[in-house]
Amino acid sequence: MNDTTNPAKISVRGIRKTFELKDTEFVALERVDLDIADNEFVTVVGPSGCGKSTLMNILAGLEEPTAGEALVDGKSVHGPGPERGVIFQQYALFPWLTVRKNVEFGLKLAGLPKAERRERAEHFIRMVGLEQFADALPKMLSGGMKQRCAIARAYAVNPSILLMDEPFGALDALTRVKLQEQLLETWSSEKRTVMFITHDVDEAVFLGNRVIVMAARPGRIYDVIDVNLPYPRAEDVRLSPEFTELRNRVWHSVYHQEAGIVAGTASS
Repeated sequence: MNDTTNPAKISVRGIRKTFELKDTEFVALERVDLDIADNEFVTVVGPSGCGKSTLMNILAGLEEPTAGEALVDGKSVHGPGPERGVIFQQYALFPWLTVRKNVEFGLKLAGLPKAERRERAEHFIRMVGLEQFADALPKMLSGGMKQRCAIARAYAVNPSILLMDEPFGALDALTRVKLQEQLLETWSSEKRTVMFITHDVDEAVFLGNRVIVMAARPGRIYDVIDVNLPYPRAEDVRLSPEFTELRNRVWHSVYHQEAGIVAGTASS
């Protein structure tokens, strides 16, 4: 659950974001307010077009809000920063660099000595279970391995925040479940504040301290659901009645929005 006794690590205050589309204005986000505590793992779900990725891009410093403010540690966000690591669905690895060199890349930019870069890279490569592939190029890796490499690279530069936009969306079901468990193991040992966007309700409940349900047209926060399931979480958690109850609540929130959008489209 959100720890209200500590100042928020991430704060979103009255965020509004609009885009110009031909002769009209598209409102992607409207009056979004959110606090995320230090070391909290928050998942975000919602129908397509609800502004999940736009909100993350604002927090990452890749977009500026039209109105309102995003803050990290009480400071307004204007542009990317080393305290925020971003992981997208696309792996974004350098194809000409080995796993080790990909993980070392941000450390090299930061000016760390070669020996220290190597030590940190090896630690995080072991953390994600890619020791045997440290000298492999990305083309030799499976999709799951590439994403693990991307996670190791993000952790290596020691960000206090991880912003993850559907990082497992393109993976097969089995690989996805394994990486969910591994991500939680990594988060338990290397605490970070995590905001994780997903379209998968099961994934949202399995990973998060809280699930933020967003609504579309305009994008806004529709519901905030506490996930009172103890960590560590393994696959058997998904079979528990508590998990089923939480999943159904989240699904109900998202499904009724989707149904409303379809009905509105059909009647227009």
